[in-house]
Amino acid sequence: MQEFRFAKMQGLGNDFIVIDAVTEPVSLTGAQVRALAHRRLGVGCDQVLLAEAPSRDDADFRYRIYNADGSEVEHCGNGVRCLAHFLRRRGLTEADTLRIETVNGLATVTMQADGMVRVDMGMPVLDPEAIPFNAREQAVTYPLLVDGAQLEISAVSMGNPHAVLVVDDLDRVPVTEIGPHIEAHGDFPNRVNAGFLQVVDRGHIRVRVYERGAGETLACGTGACAAVVAARLRGLVDSHVRVDLRGGTLVVDWQGGDEAVYMTGPAVHVFDGVMPLPPAEGESTR
Repeated sequence: MQEFRFAKMQGLGNDFIVIDAVTEPVSLTGAQVRALAHRRLGVGCDQVLLAEAPSRDDADFRYRIYNADGSEVEHCGNGVRCLAHFLRRRGLTEADTLRIETVNGLATVTMQADGMVRVDMGMPVLDPEAIPFNAREQAVTYPLLVDGAQLEISAVSMGNPHAVLVVDDLDRVPVTEIGPHIEAHGDFPNRVNAGFLQVVDRGHIRVRVYERGAGETLACGTGACAAVVAARLRGLVDSHVRVDLRGGTLVVDWQGGDEAVYMTGPAVHVFDGVMPLPPAEGESTR
């Protein structure tokens, strides 16, 4: 049975299995991802990340992201910070700044002297068709009928789709009950990450995210960015915002308009491991 090396990493408790597919190509099926992500029978993680050689000249590396349910998604803010740390630690690069290719473009990642990692997340996408989200025209907020109740959400893509709901008290919101209904809502053709946002003051918010394909996680980098964009569009926050998530704190900066969103936070190596690659669906385990 084929063995592979991996690193377990985390960003604010959002945890990842990271695999070097640059020096030795790796291909994973949905069944293999689910087996690796299982917290009792596998390594356990929210997402599996593959570091690959780039497919475009202006990128240093490419990465692919698989949720714990085996689905492949477009981008991950905590994941791209961990990926950059992984590439440096594995000796695949010595650069402080890396251009990481994603499904939808490039993320520029900078390793700072203080140990934090800063990511240029690009401009937020607000056009409903591009998110994608079924709406007649672009607006700051949209009504969304969820399980018989009409909610008011903002729809934002940070390379992946987010529905952001402003709440009064984050601790009282039944995230794990409402989240699945928003995630699978028919107005989001590719499903959606459901974000719940509480404004503390103009420079401080609290966020919880029910992630598409992973459930509620301790932190979501793109979700933090989407929440700041949504709050700023509503006039609730300024351009520099502390975002408290269940796993810790990110700092998000957005000047508005056509400016890029910047996210700064930690990336932590937990351990390295070697294990047999789980069988693809239908393969024998013998």
